[in-house]
Amino acid sequence: MAQSNVDAETRRSGRQEYPEDRFDRIPRSGRVGVHRVTARPRHIWQYLIVGLLGFALLTTIGVIIVQGGGGSGGPIKSTSTASQPRASETPAVLDPAATVAVLDGTQIPNLGASVDQTITAEGWGQILFSEKIADSNVEISAVFYRDPADEAAARGLAEKLGGVSTYATEEYAELGARLIVLLGADYAGPGADAAAQAEAPAPEEAAADGAAGEADPSTDAPVE
Repeated sequence: MAQSNVDAETRRSGRQEYPEDRFDRIPRSGRVGVHRVTARPRHIWQYLIVGLLGFALLTTIGVIIVQGGGGSGGPIKSTSTASQPRASETPAVLDPAATVAVLDGTQIPNLGASVDQTITAEGWGQILFSEKIADSNVEISAVFYRDPADEAAARGLAEKLGGVSTYATEEYAELGARLIVLLGADYAGPGADAAAQAEAPAPEEAAADGAAGEADPSTDAPVE
């Protein structure tokens, strides 16, 4: 027993002493060795897929909510205005007091006068004058106006003349009329039939011309 105590004392006295440093003050714990966490590789496509899935999910939820809210109030009506009249479209209102000038741009001699007489007889406007213009190859008939306030009257007269077009222009301002009726080759409204009949010779006139030709002695006289 005495020998064991001597040996322990000898081992303690033989251990080399070192100065204290920062490693002697490390707190004790149950961990043994160094533990490192290995970083996992990050792939961008994984985040992209997650983002797309989240967007699709939110969109689907939003559609369901909208449909549910619309269905509780009855059928959804179309908001298209294609079949509705334009809010800015001026209605056609005939103005019998509007001054009118008739310009005949056709090769029919009596068309302008016939339309002039029709407008006066029907009370569709106040004719200032009607005349044949130099250009006799006008294709499209129309009613022109200069003042925007006369648009309704122009549309009203245009409807009476068979539905011709209407245009705003300063071109005929010097004529002094509120409405300008330009007659073209396509005109088939009131007065067109009367002008065509006036252009064709009457049957009795054609017969008289034929009888005069037969009775002309100069055509049948013998030649001596």
